[in-house]
Amino acid sequence: MSVKKDARTVVLFDVDGTLTKPRNAVTQKVLSMLRALLQLVSVGIISGSRVGLIEEQLGPDILHEVDFVFAENGLSVFRKGVNIASTSLLDALGEAQLQEFINCCLHYIADLRIPQKRGTFIEFRTGMLNISPIGRNCSQAERDAFEEYDKEHKVRRGMIEHLQKRFGHLNLVYSIGGQISFDVMPVGWTKEYALRYLPESEYSRIVFIGDKCYQGGNDWEIFSHPRVEGYAVNDPDETISTLKKLFPELGAF
Repeated sequence: MSVKKDARTVVLFDVDGTLTKPRNAVTQKVLSMLRALLQLVSVGIISGSRVGLIEEQLGPDILHEVDFVFAENGLSVFRKGVNIASTSLLDALGEAQLQEFINCCLHYIADLRIPQKRGTFIEFRTGMLNISPIGRNCSQAERDAFEEYDKEHKVRRGMIEHLQKRFGHLNLVYSIGGQISFDVMPVGWTKEYALRYLPESEYSRIVFIGDKCYQGGNDWEIFSHPRVEGYAVNDPDETISTLKKLFPELGAF
């Protein structure tokens, strides 16, 4: 591709529902799209997941292929494969408050009556907690079923409202993402946190593409940020069509 790269433009992608189907591996078509885009602009991946899950879905070389990987909403940052920053939830809350919060979540889930429960209800990540009422060990079919059940019964929303009332003093933010869980972190630690690593002196245009771009979704804060040009999609095919409109010079890939 002979077009000169515009390094001052960066395109950021969510993973689940944007580059891949939820918890699925990336397709070769999407990888080809990312590689073609890298010839035109800077590219970053931003996900609530820890870096190991991002590598599982996008491939073991993704940290070195793109310019940035913002794992855990940008609380663990990789630039060209090098870990340049990490922020700890434990340091922010302290052990006593963290345990009190986790205990409350476990009690709530224990009393919850839903069609299925499996295992790994709380995942402690570097900069956040990921909480799943059904448990992250569920099968893909059970994920799909819970997602539909949750749309009607608002299981995650109900749990979030309970925690907001109980722990309002901790100044936490709750973001529903994916099919089965929600993230909990201090205010300001949502995906917009990653923007501090993209200063205006280096990046004059920031494009974000994600699927949970509604208020309360885990893409909302960065999607609606005044520095960001946000685009909402429903699946990887729509991501590709959106990119082709934004960057006609991509051509076929």
